[in-house]
Amino acid sequence: MTTGDDLRDAQRAHWQATFQANPEMYGTEPSEPGAYAADLFGHAHVRDVLELGAGQGRDTHAFLRAGMAVTALDYSPNALADLEKEAEAAGTASLLTTLAHDVREPIPLPDAGVDAVYSHMLFNMALTTLELEALTAEVRRVLRPGGLHVYTVRHTGDAHYGAGVSHGDDMFENGGFIVHFFDQALVDRLATGFTALDQAAFEEGGLPRRLWRVTLRRDEAK
Repeated sequence: MTTGDDLRDAQRAHWQATFQANPEMYGTEPSEPGAYAADLFGHAHVRDVLELGAGQGRDTHAFLRAGMAVTALDYSPNALADLEKEAEAAGTASLLTTLAHDVREPIPLPDAGVDAVYSHMLFNMALTTLELEALTAEVRRVLRPGGLHVYTVRHTGDAHYGAGVSHGDDMFENGGFIVHFFDQALVDRLATGFTALDQAAFEEGGLPRRLWRVTLRRDEAK
C-alpha cells in the first residue's frame, strides 16, 4: 500500500485532532534528545536552529531559553499557535518564527541559512524512503557548512515494528499513526554529505518506544 495524498491528509488531520484533544500530550519538559541537543548546540555556539515537526514545543522552549533563534516547522497550525502563545508568555517570542509546512515540500529557508537542524521522531512520519532522502538533501542545503543535524527515529527493534497495518517501506500503522521504522542501512543512507558524530540508543514512553538519536555534521562545501 502506498502513501498517497489521501493518506497524507488523513495523517495531518489525525495529528491536528490529537493535539487539539491533548494540548500537553508530551508534557512541558524537554525530551532527552532535546536536552542533549540544546547542550550540544550551546557548546557549538549555535545561533539559529531549524526544528522540524516542533509540535507542542517542549524542545523548542529549551532552545529559546538558551538564547537561540528558532524557526519551528510543523503541519499542525494549532500546535504552532499554542507554541507562539507559550513563547509570548515566557518572553522568548522575539526569538521564535513558526511556519506551517509539509516536509515533503522544499524547506522555505535559504541555502546555508542555519547553524543547526533538530527533529524528534519527525523522520518517523509517513514518509517514503525517497521522501526521506529528499528531506535530508533539503536539511543539508539549509545548513551552513559544519552545521549540526540531530534527529531521532524509532528503529526496527521497537515493539511496534511489524505490528498493525503495513503500508510498505517499513511503515506500520498503530492507533491511527503511521510510523516509518529505521534500520541501520537507512540511517547510513541518509548520512550522505554528512560526517556521523554519534548514534545513541535510548527508550521513551510507556511501551517503551525504542529509538536512535543520530548526530551528524554537514560536510564542508566542495
